[in-house]
Amino acid sequence: MDHGTQAKGQVAVTPPAVFNCELVKISKMAERRDFLRAASAKRQATAGFLLQARHRNDGDVALKVGFTCSKKIGNAATRNRAKRRLREVARAILPQLGHEGWDYVLVGRPQVTVARPFSDLCTDLTRALALLHTPSAP
Repeated sequence: MDHGTQAKGQVAVTPPAVFNCELVKISKMAERRDFLRAASAKRQATAGFLLQARHRNDGDVALKVGFTCSKKIGNAATRNRAKRRLREVARAILPQLGHEGWDYVLVGRPQVTVARPFSDLCTDLTRALALLHTPSAP
């Protein structure tokens, strides 16, 4: 921080990165049945995590997102770190590329989700969403 331009006692505040969160309402997935429904729908594996997605078809335009990391990831601190990283990736990418009325679950991978560079995780989610939302050929 450049203290030369600040008056004594004032702190420079940097605004947070701005995402287009106003375009799509994103809510947190909380119920087990929603996770199970997403697990039985479309899946796209990436190097950093597994993405599960499903279209709800319930008329609600909100985009729901959930995160899960099993004990295979590591101890509680490692699992929490993996989930924090997945939350930030979703916060950065889903407002622009997520589809309204869809549920997304990001599943952490052992040793990879925590160690993979953040930019690579963002690229993984971008590619996974593109693959999931591309109509398959008959």
